[in-house]
Amino acid sequence: MSGSGPSSRTLTTAQALVRWLGAQRTVLLDGTVAPLFPAVFAIFGHGNVLGLGTALSEQEELPVWRGHNEQGMALAAVGYAKATHRRQVCVATSSIGPGALNMVTAAGVAHANRLPLLLLPGDTFVNRAPDPVLQQVEHFADATATVNDAFRVVSRYFDRIVRPEQLIATLPQVARVLTDPAECGPVTLALPQDVQAESFEFPAALFEPVVHHLVRPRPDRHALGRVVDAVGSANRPLLVLGGGVRYSGATHSALAFAERHGVPIAETTAGRTLVPHDHPLHAGPLGITGSSSANRLAAEADLVLAVGTRLQDFTTASWSVFAPDVRLVSVNTARFDAVKHGALALVADADEALGELAGLLDSWRVSASWSDRAAAERSRWDAYIDGLREPTAGPPTYAQVVGVVNEESTAGDYVMTASGGLPGELIGGWRAVRATESGMDVEYGFSCMGYEIAGAWGAAMARRGGVVTTLLGDGSYLMLNSELFSAAFAGHGFVAVVCDNDGYAVIDRLQRGNGAPGFNNLYADVRSLQAQPPRVDFASHAASLGCAVLSVVDPADLRAAYRQAREHARAGRVAVVVVRTHPSAWTDAGAWWEVGVPEHSAYAEVTDAREAMDKAKTDQVRYLGRL
Repeated sequence: MSGSGPSSRTLTTAQALVRWLGAQRTVLLDGTVAPLFPAVFAIFGHGNVLGLGTALSEQEELPVWRGHNEQGMALAAVGYAKATHRRQVCVATSSIGPGALNMVTAAGVAHANRLPLLLLPGDTFVNRAPDPVLQQVEHFADATATVNDAFRVVSRYFDRIVRPEQLIATLPQVARVLTDPAECGPVTLALPQDVQAESFEFPAALFEPVVHHLVRPRPDRHALGRVVDAVGSANRPLLVLGGGVRYSGATHSALAFAERHGVPIAETTAGRTLVPHDHPLHAGPLGITGSSSANRLAAEADLVLAVGTRLQDFTTASWSVFAPDVRLVSVNTARFDAVKHGALALVADADEALGELAGLLDSWRVSASWSDRAAAERSRWDAYIDGLREPTAGPPTYAQVVGVVNEESTAGDYVMTASGGLPGELIGGWRAVRATESGMDVEYGFSCMGYEIAGAWGAAMARRGGVVTTLLGDGSYLMLNSELFSAAFAGHGFVAVVCDNDGYAVIDRLQRGNGAPGFNNLYADVRSLQAQPPRVDFASHAASLGCAVLSVVDPADLRAAYRQAREHARAGRVAVVVVRTHPSAWTDAGAWWEVGVPEHSAYAEVTDAREAMDKAKTDQVRYLGRL
């Protein structure tokens, strides 16, 4: 269409979408205004290169970064969102077909972790004239279905843009989902390639700058009164801080609440580094990958005040970490999460809720003996970790690697991991030198192998100071390493510490720990193994992707190698530290996890493990509706 006036703009669908993206603004945690969409990650194909690709090339406001694997670049976008506390949202675009489907895993990561991500996969022709086109999957019974329908189950909001003017209705919904703390998650707009190129006379108001402020719902008065009564009658309360505290910017309010009332604090995976390690009320991280100190307090607590957490099974030790008669209060912006397990739900922003609770509870304070338990238990846990960090003969353990990285890190640094055995080591063993709104990203909602490298690229783009360090195993490196080159190509420096322990060692631990023999996890237990299998030369591979590489031969050289890698990262280079690590030395928080142990097996040890599991299940708390 043509003939647009001052109140309208004639643009293609792709041009209109790009112009709208560029007009959106957000308020960062420090109060500054920044682009809501700071970057676009793109791999172009025939389904998006002309429509969306041309529109992106016509402007300079939105930086466009070239990815080398669609899953990897979309995971980088997720890492960027996490590093900015969900305040900024990156865009990832691909062609239809394998490129689009590669991004489904990244959508799952964003969905499970409640992180914003905008996916713009190309789609098949609406006009169907050239059908079937390259990369099109045809469904015999549903002509409207395309591979992009796979995104529906991992998107908070999904739309297929079949007319240009459809953007007018859908773009406000896109902004709503991406910026709403209760509904935050991935959004997918499938873009048929013919529609991308079609024009429409769009209202100019659609492209006016908009600043999106964090929505802070206040608690309902009736619910708040019930929570005050419940908390005020508790003798042994435990405050559990989750990722929602970080995204709300409520760290100060959480610490002030705990200090005012003497309540011990535990952290979830997403809440790690919110509390200074040596804070007298800090009991440590909770759950299977947490600490025995926090778990002991959880087992004795008569009330748990869970703020900004969905209480995932690793946090609750499959709901066995709490006392059978515990009372649960859940503060969350999402009612979906707040009502779980029969909790007394307080649907509200963490900062608003904690502030109002502190005021209404007034002079209520728990006994000093309970407050003092946090530091006492944590000191025992610290002694345990100190012992694990001591040098030993042979390859270093994960705990020793984490110890070196922890001891060499400074305020403003950012540490990451996602899968295998390292989450347990990092969550349980890390010591935050001070309260930080974002010092750690452990992607353990989806536990996506390969996030470690891709997410670090995104975090390095987002962070304005400090060094980003990601720790990963050999399995994760082999799963997805292409974004090492993307980051090196773009000049976004970070440190990747690659721990080589000859296979999927933590799953071997799970397997053997439940009576099964080692099978198909460590290389030595792969039946199809050739007589002399090749060893992966991670150092040479990383160097070929443009990285600075430091190989640790003597464990005593690990500290010096990591220090040198940090200097490379500060200079904008990706630095990879390669170290052989022990395959079976682990940090143990003393918690239980329910897994699917067979009821019948040819292995007597598996049968015994099933009996032990059935017995352990009797300690699970099934429903806490006692308030």
